[in-house]
Amino acid sequence: MMLNIGCHLSASKGYKAMGKNALKIGANTFQFFTRNPRGGKAKKIDPEDIKALLEMAKENEFAALLAHAPYTVNPCSAEESVREFALETMKDDLERMEYLPNNLYNFHPGSHVKQGVEIGIKYITDTLNSIIKPDQTTTVLLETMAGKGTEIGRSFQELKQILDGVELSEKMGVCLDTCHVYDAGYDIVNNLDGVLEEFHKIIGLDKLRAIHLNDSKNPFESHKDRHEKIGQGSLGKEAIIRVTNHPKLCNLPFFLETPNELSGYAEEIKMLREAYEY
Repeated sequence: MMLNIGCHLSASKGYKAMGKNALKIGANTFQFFTRNPRGGKAKKIDPEDIKALLEMAKENEFAALLAHAPYTVNPCSAEESVREFALETMKDDLERMEYLPNNLYNFHPGSHVKQGVEIGIKYITDTLNSIIKPDQTTTVLLETMAGKGTEIGRSFQELKQILDGVELSEKMGVCLDTCHVYDAGYDIVNNLDGVLEEFHKIIGLDKLRAIHLNDSKNPFESHKDRHEKIGQGSLGKEAIIRVTNHPKLCNLPFFLETPNELSGYAEEIKMLREAYEY
């Protein structure tokens, strides 16, 4: 069994270029922003560019690709205009993702900005119920968050509440970020099995569809969100390797979001492949 691993790549030169860069660094998948991470309009779809990527992905047995919504998307904002921007952006993203069928779309649940978690979750589920369609092939993922400020998604219980409120729940899943969950207070360094048991009890491991593989610049339960290179943070290399080798996780796609250039990603991918036991 192959380790399905990639990193975050720039989409500025198109889909085919991302595929080529993935192969160059030894990856068999990748993550990309659907548009500028700070928002704005997405580039016009180039069907030939996408066709070239799809052919490349098939030839090289790529795992599922992961599209990431812009950071400016906040579907639970206190401001109606911000919520409307989130809805329109995510709706457009999901329509565009159908050019890349059967892949994944990840977003940060957002910050409720002192409205309270319950109101925030209601806004998020309203947005998802407005944009998710029965015939879409894309699975929408909630990202686990570190819990800074009024972020929603700092606990498995909050993610479960969102999932329970989505009518087409079969179109939904979770992306677990190793940095975020550790910063949120889930000790995946010393008790990975226990954390996964808790996730399964509350959400169900069948909903875990992808992992953001990041070390953390901050200590356990710091509720910050600053990624570090693998082995140079508070999680450490061995804890990250235990994640990729865990029998309940090892077949998932892993996406590096560490502070690296392509050469650094290539080194991390090589190291993690060499440590992979399957």
